[in-house]
Amino acid sequence: MTSTVTTSTTTVTTNPEPAFIPPAKPVIGEEEIEAAVRVLRSGNVVQGPEVAAFETEFGALVEGRHCVAVNSGTSALLLALHALELGHGDEVIVPSFTFAATANAVRLAGATPVFADIDPDTYCLDPDAVAAAIGPNTAAIMPVHLYGHPADMTRISELAARHSLAIVEDAAQAHGSALHGIPVGALGDLACFSFYPTKNMHALEGGMVVTPDPQIARRIRLLRNQGMEQRYANEVVGYNVRLTDVAAAIGREQLRKLPGWNERRRTNAAKLDAGLTATPLALRTPYLAEGATHVYHQYTIRVPAEHRDALQAHLTEQRIGSAVYYPTPVHRLAPFATTNAAVLPETVRAAAEVLSLPVHPLLSDADLDRIVAAVQSFAPPPTSGSRS
Repeated sequence: MTSTVTTSTTTVTTNPEPAFIPPAKPVIGEEEIEAAVRVLRSGNVVQGPEVAAFETEFGALVEGRHCVAVNSGTSALLLALHALELGHGDEVIVPSFTFAATANAVRLAGATPVFADIDPDTYCLDPDAVAAAIGPNTAAIMPVHLYGHPADMTRISELAARHSLAIVEDAAQAHGSALHGIPVGALGDLACFSFYPTKNMHALEGGMVVTPDPQIARRIRLLRNQGMEQRYANEVVGYNVRLTDVAAAIGREQLRKLPGWNERRRTNAAKLDAGLTATPLALRTPYLAEGATHVYHQYTIRVPAEHRDALQAHLTEQRIGSAVYYPTPVHRLAPFATTNAAVLPETVRAAAEVLSLPVHPLLSDADLDRIVAAVQSFAPPPTSGSRS
């Protein structure tokens, strides 16, 4: 679209900049707004009927497991570890290529995170690295289904069974993902989801703990509400990490839309795959393991480290948003730098090479064409060793 500006002597035609395409965008429709208003008008706003309904409905996503709603994904991870009674002296194997909340929860529970390397294709825990990290104090494994791709739960489950270890799935980015037809969230002893606004579905903020064990589910319900199910009948020391009914009502609306949104993400990813098969820059599009259902929380490409920042700057100039998840491995962050002396070459390599492009369901076909064109138009600068 063009606009015309006329002065006393000349007429100048200008081309306005195209709209910025954000790397992620929360979806909040009229249904979510109406649900929130309905709850506010009811006066029943904290851990009431909407929360109970949300828990029941979410269970259908995870093969009918018990679901306990809390106020964030981090709270979900923390309560899951507490429910397993993990703490001082226990070690939990986690990836370093993830958001810090994964390791934060382990440390907050009083246990020690032990970092293991990732599979360079899926970005999830490498089972061989997990096997090498198991020691006498290992109590659990916490695989992260990163970017919406499931971890290799077949081999991780075999390791856990062989060494009598618990599995806590960090499924914060994987709502609706599956492995060999089994949904993420139904692959471990517990699983934890996040409903942060940029996730595949959200509740403005919130989390969910999932387990097949009714006793563990009851313990989590106690822990989220000051240690009590009945008012003033405290059974254990607990937290206040309840979910509001406003958040639950929004989550219920989002849950109904999740299958369609995930399908749209897969369609968008396929179009990006097709458009980025041959580019001036040698890059790798996302990998899909056999038997995996990917929900593309992120569409993450790998770019030679020496060109990654330049490509991101080029995309910004083209008004295409992008993001690096995650530029600093967790084991190199200040709170964890001395936790263990693990050497994690694939983690370090991924942190230097990954770049996530927009894939969210609000993208139009024209948006996807712009993203592909912007990447295709990037001319890698010559390396320091090249001749002019």
